[in-house]
Amino acid sequence: MYKQQVIRRILLSFFIGLLFPLGLLAQNTLEVTAKADSSSIRIGEQVKLHLKATVPAAVFNKPEFRLLFPIVPDSMDHFEVVTRSNQDTLTQQGMKVLQQTLTITSFDSGHWEFPPLKFEVYGATGANSVDTLFSQPLAFDVNTVSVDTTKAFKPIKTVQAVPWNIWDYWPYMAGGGAVVLIALGLWLYFRKRPEKKPVEKLPLVTPYDLARQQLKSLKAEQLWQQGDIKQYYTRLTDILRTYFEHQFGIAALEQTSEELLKNIKPVTKLNQQRDKLRSLLAIADLAKFAKLQPTADEHEDCMHKAEEILEWTRPKEEPVAQAPGAPEEKPQTGA
Repeated sequence: MYKQQVIRRILLSFFIGLLFPLGLLAQNTLEVTAKADSSSIRIGEQVKLHLKATVPAAVFNKPEFRLLFPIVPDSMDHFEVVTRSNQDTLTQQGMKVLQQTLTITSFDSGHWEFPPLKFEVYGATGANSVDTLFSQPLAFDVNTVSVDTTKAFKPIKTVQAVPWNIWDYWPYMAGGGAVVLIALGLWLYFRKRPEKKPVEKLPLVTPYDLARQQLKSLKAEQLWQQGDIKQYYTRLTDILRTYFEHQFGIAALEQTSEELLKNIKPVTKLNQQRDKLRSLLAIADLAKFAKLQPTADEHEDCMHKAEEILEWTRPKEEPVAQAPGAPEEKPQTGA
């Protein structure tokens, strides 16, 4: 009896020893599966197809390891792929689980088989190894919608008019009203807007004509006769300096009398009146800064010199061009 128990224990230990490596081998085997949520669907109904690959962590962590999931076309015999999820990687009990979910449907009623899917494995057993694994085929029953044939067919309904509702057209009415308001506003704006009056173009006044007018006005004001000697000579010299600046391009208003006399040398016409200008500026400076009281003759003489300088440097008037085709005027001869 005792011997039989010993023999049984030895045999049990032997069988357990045989099964233990098989369990370890199963745990270290790379497996691929394809499972569906349901094997029976109605026509057009969608079903989830779960693709799964279980890889030992030691194999997954190899640098040369690579696993490619099957490339399922969008349309295949009797089946259509609606959506595809991204691949996820999980860790479960020392194994790496790669999974992806496809949403498929079928529009053909009947019993159909979803074909096996091919997984390609690189570097699982060696650096250059290439293995191919297939999932099990899946059977689907695609059922049509049940129709109660005992009931009579109902006639097709006629086209029914939709009741009119003002709120269905309010965007168009609002847009039309906005266009009318904008058009009315523009009409009122252009109607009441004052007409632009044409700008009168004043005739251009030459520096010479302006200086003559200013000298004439200065004479009429009779400043020195009223005792305002300084203002008289200030105005007189400013008229000449402004004329020199505009007519000859000399910065006369910013220069002293000596600087002005020096800078008029390049201007031949003006330099010819140098002595008269020096005499006029000398009396004017004494009257303005030294409070000199020139005589009446000196006042008149300074005005006369200013007029002479102006006339001497007067620009020549360009002859008016004769219109083409106009008859030439012949000088009249006495009888």
